[in-house]
Amino acid sequence: MTDATHSSDPISWFASRARAPEHDAFAGAFPMYGRTYHQNPARAFEEMRRHGPVVPILLEGDVPGWLVLGYRELRYVLSNPKLFTRDSRQWNQWDNIPPDWPLMAYVGYQPSMLFEVGAAHERRAGALSEALAAADQFELRAHCERVVEGLINAFIGSGRADLIAQYAVPIPLLALGSMLGLPDQDTRALLGEVATALNGGPAAMEAYQRIQAIMTRLLESKRQRPGPDLPSRLLAHPAKLTDEELTQDLLLTLTAGDDPTATWIGNTLQLMLTDDRFAMTLSGGRSSIGQALNEVLWKEAPGQIAIGRWPVMDTQLSGRRIRAGDLLVCGLAAANLDPAVHPDFYRDSMGNHAHMTFGYGAHGCPHPAPELAEIIAHIAVEMLLDRLPDVVLAVPPETLEWRTSIQMRSLKTLPVEFTPGYPT
Repeated sequence: MTDATHSSDPISWFASRARAPEHDAFAGAFPMYGRTYHQNPARAFEEMRRHGPVVPILLEGDVPGWLVLGYRELRYVLSNPKLFTRDSRQWNQWDNIPPDWPLMAYVGYQPSMLFEVGAAHERRAGALSEALAAADQFELRAHCERVVEGLINAFIGSGRADLIAQYAVPIPLLALGSMLGLPDQDTRALLGEVATALNGGPAAMEAYQRIQAIMTRLLESKRQRPGPDLPSRLLAHPAKLTDEELTQDLLLTLTAGDDPTATWIGNTLQLMLTDDRFAMTLSGGRSSIGQALNEVLWKEAPGQIAIGRWPVMDTQLSGRRIRAGDLLVCGLAAANLDPAVHPDFYRDSMGNHAHMTFGYGAHGCPHPAPELAEIIAHIAVEMLLDRLPDVVLAVPPETLEWRTSIQMRSLKTLPVEFTPGYPT
């Protein structure tokens, strides 16, 4: 029985696939993989929510875990880092996880800020936040405008484009390259390497190592010739980060700022082209672009889940008995759609920034990273609307394919047509 067999009824398919691994606690666990799940995770979350705000799940390879769907429950988990640690070495399933598990990149412990806890995390997160806060936002805007104009100029004469590969994907990385003070050739090289690393598979580790080599080379050059860029500010920070810490945190900044922002842009453009009500929101001018971008963070969040948290002792969560070391998967998108906190989506989302898209608590996206990402996304959407006012989807909406990524909710392609124009 294939996924396609049940594609017309995702909820029935999803419920019928629920099954249990060896532990009774995971009886009726829901599989979070397969084409049906990836094409419409919101429908899958709707079915899961019928069983409570915390449900047993199976990740790829039938690895058990708990998905935290409820907004209040997720906020509780993320607000209690001493009980629900970010240190993945606490996982009680390591003996059952093969080294080539497809999701190893998200759980394999690394000496990065992502897995640090307590004072060690505060030290590194504080340094990164202060270095990001010193970024010149006016210069970032100007650089983004140059990047976006160049990308549009490359395809405007043809009257056709793929707004994912030719537009949404390269914009954030080209913008981040400027903030990092990367030479142009290294920025261009990263365009392919980051995509390969994020897609997983046998080539991912080699791509990751090449990215790490670029970051190491960047730090060496900035130590000799500091500039008005993020690595130079981190090198000079009183926290005195080690070379390993600097390399890891720059890698994290690069990957966390690239794919989610590209997906934010892509999902906004997808809704603009497929949802008439959303398109009308965008037509109201510059201020409405900010409202539309915020709505996307509620409705079609770039980051669907975050893996993970691990309780340091046996505990109870919404009536579920969670063992010490069990994997908790943070349902960011599911929490945003929780009807208990968001009963009237269209009316209440416009000025409401309490979504979980950027995480929450000590390991949430560090300030002012979300603000910088919004600058990039805002310029990308605004300039496309200005330059391609009659852009339309070139294929039926139901044929659009979503990436088979458990973390990111992003399209593979977004083909469009428009009246050909001239480069500026």
